[in-house]
Amino acid sequence: MRIVYLVTTLAMGGAERQAITLASRMRERGHTVAFLVLRPRIAEQWATALPVVYLDMCKTASSVLYGFAKGRRFLREFRPDLMHSHTFHANLLARLLKAAAPVPVAISTVHNVYEGGWKRMLAYRLTDGLCRLTTAVSHAAARRYVRLRAVPERKCQVISNGFDASVFAPSVERRTRTREAMGAGEDFIWLAAGRIVAAKDYPNLLRAFAAVTASRARARLWVAGAGELDEASDLIALGQQLGVQEQVRWFGRWRDMPALLDAADGFVLSSAWEGMPLAVGEAMAMEKPVVATDVGGVRELVGDAGLLAPPMNSGELAKAMLDIMRMPQANRHALGRAARKRIQACFNMDAKAGEWARLYRAMTGKN
Repeated sequence: MRIVYLVTTLAMGGAERQAITLASRMRERGHTVAFLVLRPRIAEQWATALPVVYLDMCKTASSVLYGFAKGRRFLREFRPDLMHSHTFHANLLARLLKAAAPVPVAISTVHNVYEGGWKRMLAYRLTDGLCRLTTAVSHAAARRYVRLRAVPERKCQVISNGFDASVFAPSVERRTRTREAMGAGEDFIWLAAGRIVAAKDYPNLLRAFAAVTASRARARLWVAGAGELDEASDLIALGQQLGVQEQVRWFGRWRDMPALLDAADGFVLSSAWEGMPLAVGEAMAMEKPVVATDVGGVRELVGDAGLLAPPMNSGELAKAMLDIMRMPQANRHALGRAARKRIQACFNMDAKAGEWARLYRAMTGKN
């Protein structure tokens, strides 16, 4: 089968990494795979050995027209059996390209419960006829898009994110080494990971962490994630205002997440909205006790292998964090082991790749 994956960018986000991992699994299964990327190449992005064509689209009409023509030309030469796009801009372009190039089947995937306002939902609705199927990474996301009439229920299917438990596997030796290198000492380390954007609601996390430290709990907060300088500056200022900046470490973009997760004692997600966050699943695979806000597909992912708190409620988030910290160590470790078993049983990446392969065959009639 010849498959094109279309993404907006290869920036170091969860949706992009999930698309790259899936594409790599498809190539391992013997399929011919390539990427179309809307935006230009950037310095910090996910690496891939797969062929990549950049359409170099920016916010100018000329670049959009040029990129569209380049994409159509590539598709006519590549002649895919299927085009699978991810996130709003790529989904919309894929549908328009299907109308202009020989692409038998187009599948769109939404990775978040919120991909924009009513204009974007209307765009999805108006272009739905150009797409064979829309998939969502969680039931929560699927329900919302169906309710907004952006996707017809009969054309919406859920295939959740997958996680590679062989890459995200705990190591006692690495934990010791990383904690020593980071000077963690005996403090309880909370790790949060994700870009510094509004969806992650880091102000909520800082207020919750301030409540944790006010209880005299010995804790530190590590945050790994790139973001805009202004947003990061605002968070640093908030940390200073709350009196916790000395206990908070901002790592920025961090490549070796397994090591950082190993060093942590717990993982915390403070998001206001989500699809199905990869960082939570990776923390679970690393046997970390998880505290997360009950948004999007988080409940579907965590199940009973972690603690949930309402979104935008720093008091409840702090309470859940303290509940984890006050657990006997044996109980925390048991919760972490249950989390890893849940990932292996329900969200294994190889099993998810098999799900996608079966869907592709059903859509195209090809092996």
